[in-house]
Amino acid sequence: MTRHRIILLAHGSSDPRWCETFEAMAAPTLDAHPNARVAYMELAHPSLAEAVEHAVGDGIEQITVIPLFLAAGRHLRNDIPAMIQALEQRHGIPIRLDRPVGEHPRLGTAIRDIVTDTLAEAP
Repeated sequence: MTRHRIILLAHGSSDPRWCETFEAMAAPTLDAHPNARVAYMELAHPSLAEAVEHAVGDGIEQITVIPLFLAAGRHLRNDIPAMIQALEQRHGIPIRLDRPVGEHPRLGTAIRDIVTDTLAEAP
């Protein structure tokens, strides 16, 4: 059986409160999938490179990166694929870049539910 790791990739920030928000958002996934991890593209740790290095050290044979981005902009079209290509070459394991969570149809439903809850709580 292939050992597979999911890396939830956020942009990153030098503000630890920003990172705490993404770590809290990722907590249900990390609880449900103990082999999943959070990483950051820049400005925070663990970086994507550090997360991949740890995965290789853990004996992981395949990685899927799920971007915690709302849409595919320059980072997802250029920067992150280049990073992944370099990491694949360095470590010799396949790393697949999934679509950003913002493109998943269930996110629209979640936003609708948040708006509905907010309106129900309004005075």
